[in-house]
Amino acid sequence: MAENKHRGSTLDSFLEEEGVLGEFQAKAIKEAIAWQLTEAMKERKLSKSRLASMMHTSRTQVDRVLDPQDGNVTIETLQRAAAVVGRRVQLELV
Repeated sequence: MAENKHRGSTLDSFLEEEGVLGEFQAKAIKEAIAWQLTEAMKERKLSKSRLASMMHTSRTQVDRVLDPQDGNVTIETLQRAAAVVGRRVQLELV
């Protein structure tokens, strides 16, 4: 029986060995932000169209912000969306 070389390793170390850790971390961050913005919109009873109007942007841009799979969103856009729903973006290097 072959020994599993990944037994006991962390998911992060496995993903790093495979060369995809950064990609997975970025996707997880975007998914979390999209979910938090969606929840804040629900709390404030804001539609996507209303959020777009308040952000002075298009509905298409709001769709990109709220799409957990679309990582092509600027920090400035995330900050504007967060401000509209009464939140703020906090970035940290660790």
